[in-house]
Amino acid sequence: MKRSCGILLPISALPSPYGIGTLGKAAYDFVDFLAEAGQSWWQLLPVGPTSYGDSPYQSFSTYAGNPYFVDLELLCQDGLLKPAELNRDWGSDPARVDYEKIYNNRFQLLQKAKDRGWERDADKVNTFAEENQSWLPDYALFMALKRHFGMRAWTEWEDEDIRLRREEAVERYRRELSGDVELFIYIQYLFFQQWEALRAYAREKGIGMIGDLPIYVAMDSADVWADPRSFQLDEKNVPQEVAGVPPDYFSAEGQLWGNPLYNWDAMKADGYGWWIRRIDGAAKLYDILRIDHFRGLESYWAVPYGETTAKNGRWVKGPGMDLLRPLQGWFPNLQFIAEDLGFLTPEVRQLLRDSGLPGMKVLEFAFDSREPSDYLPHTYIPNCVCYVGTHDNAPIMAWRQEADPDDVALAVRYLGLNDQEGFHWGMIRGGQSSVADLFVAQMQDYLGLGAESRMNVPGVLGGNWQWRLLPGQLTPELTERIAETARIYGRSARRPAAPPPEEPAEVSADGEAEEKA
Repeated sequence: MKRSCGILLPISALPSPYGIGTLGKAAYDFVDFLAEAGQSWWQLLPVGPTSYGDSPYQSFSTYAGNPYFVDLELLCQDGLLKPAELNRDWGSDPARVDYEKIYNNRFQLLQKAKDRGWERDADKVNTFAEENQSWLPDYALFMALKRHFGMRAWTEWEDEDIRLRREEAVERYRRELSGDVELFIYIQYLFFQQWEALRAYAREKGIGMIGDLPIYVAMDSADVWADPRSFQLDEKNVPQEVAGVPPDYFSAEGQLWGNPLYNWDAMKADGYGWWIRRIDGAAKLYDILRIDHFRGLESYWAVPYGETTAKNGRWVKGPGMDLLRPLQGWFPNLQFIAEDLGFLTPEVRQLLRDSGLPGMKVLEFAFDSREPSDYLPHTYIPNCVCYVGTHDNAPIMAWRQEADPDDVALAVRYLGLNDQEGFHWGMIRGGQSSVADLFVAQMQDYLGLGAESRMNVPGVLGGNWQWRLLPGQLTPELTERIAETARIYGRSARRPAAPPPEEPAEVSADGEAEEKA
């Protein structure tokens, strides 16, 4: 990875008049902004369909795209919707996503688009379905079944035959729910059509996409329902233990995520085919893949199913290089980042070294006034990625207000922060000037926004994933300052403007070129 920089902004946070960011004009405008600001990378959060709680880390599918991100104006241009049909209540605050209003309105319009386009686009849809045969039929049936059973989790469906995926029930429901199955196939066709166009545009502009791969999939997902043997489930598909993290400095009870744990023995016997297919799906979306909760590949925290906190869990050995080695072999052109945050044992550090993957350094974790930190920039090696903060952290101006005053004072002394430069710009300077190959900041940090713009508070249900960029916030002055910072610290991807073409020399009557005065 060459020395470069990027900006973290979820698709959902792009401005649009329809309640949530999409793959439409604002996404193309943001690519233009990144290119003009000297950036090489656009880092995203997972783009899968979200479930209860609206978290992109709890998706109905590890392969599918979020229906909310399908741009409605592009559908109008394609003749699938009429502009007047978009006039709905998408929420009253353009700076926040109102997920309830999005849910109540979006699928009605996508149904209209499917009704108008299903037969027209039949050949293209069939080709798309054939190319995604490994996951699309299961996902589309799963979503149709969720609708049929009132959107409840599949573990609560009354019909045990379909809950346990018995073949006769699968075929019966596929026939009975064919209309909804077609709808969810068509939505994915639309999503990937728009995504591929956006990604091609980004590549033309020299912008790569960094994606985020959650280490676990949601229990209520097509992934678990369609392939329960890959997870630690009993004969009734009930988890035996679930995922979480143990108690730590931030939480006395730990974090109980509730995701099903992998049956690593079964996966190994299959040559890790489940993971190879998963990474293959991600490679169709991204150029770099951040492996979330990397330490869970060395050992993971397993909590007995039914516990209400994560306190009574245990550490269990993970697959380590036995998994990473074949993944790196299968995908030599896909770069990986290891999200190696959290409780790092010598074994986790060794796994990172063995893998050769760049780890993460977060500046907000660097300034612990009580003890030395591995996140201080003078400790970095080039093979790492420096962040001011991640989507799970407060924007840096909120950190300034919320952190221990002694920690803030240490940051001021260490980086020479001052009001003339701006606290947030000084923190950005500290990361940009480090030896880390890649530097990434949240868009909120470049804008100097506070706690109101925080994307997620871990362990808190509700109120997350809502912040949005407002039209006009990305000014030419901001663009140039970001570009200048990237230039100063050798990270700029901005190409110098081409010189104006030389005017042709005047030619005298005898055919000799004459210079202009």
